[in-house]
Amino acid sequence: MRDTEEHSGAAPTVARVRSVTKHYGSGDATVHALRGIDLAVRRGEFVAIMGPSGSGKSTLMHLLAGLDSPSSGEVWLGDREIGALDDTALTLLRRERIGFVFQAFNLVPTLDVIANVMLPFELRGTRPSREERAFIGRLLTELGLADRLGHRPRELSGGQQQRVAIARALASRPELVVADEPTGNLDSRTGREVLSILAGAAAAHGQAIAMVTHDPVAASHADRIVFLADGRVVAEEERMAAESIARFMLSLDTGR
Repeated sequence: MRDTEEHSGAAPTVARVRSVTKHYGSGDATVHALRGIDLAVRRGEFVAIMGPSGSGKSTLMHLLAGLDSPSSGEVWLGDREIGALDDTALTLLRRERIGFVFQAFNLVPTLDVIANVMLPFELRGTRPSREERAFIGRLLTELGLADRLGHRPRELSGGQQQRVAIARALASRPELVVADEPTGNLDSRTGREVLSILAGAAAAHGQAIAMVTHDPVAASHADRIVFLADGRVVAEEERMAAESIARFMLSLDTGR
């Protein structure tokens, strides 16, 4: 079954989960991480996923990224249902269609900046086209990395390393970028810069970005915030101020 758009004229849906559940263990020891989640992320949209510890936000991100499979329900990337793909197929799909930005950067320490950025092409066994090389050059300039291309990660600040990770995630222009606490290891100023870069990528390059975060300031940069609690979506809001997000999160933690 092909994924369809819910609203005429809306941006195409890049990633979607339908009636997804995820549980671990069995019998009395079963842990229900997700309990019937429905969520869509559209092209050019920056979505923040928030919730208390144990709410299921990381599990949801892993499903969207093809890093895990649902216990039931459907996971779609574009017009392809990926929930039942085997490990080999999922690995190929992630290489070709998904970019990753992690809290811990996950750069290869023995490679310099440009080699880290080009790593997705190396893993696919391809070379970027002239047009792709031009795009990567513009991206590295926008990220302030043009004079750091020969540096290895240990020679860079934390903010610079995260910019390299973002460049790597965006370089091959994947349909979906998933970001797991991308500002968690950064100071507030550098964190704001990184979030502006992610928001700009969604707006300028049409990438769909799904970010898991616990930080209301980080979530305030997103176009839409999805709140989880006890494995369920309890609210979805358009762009919100950090103070409003913090109050809502507090209500989820306290149950009020």
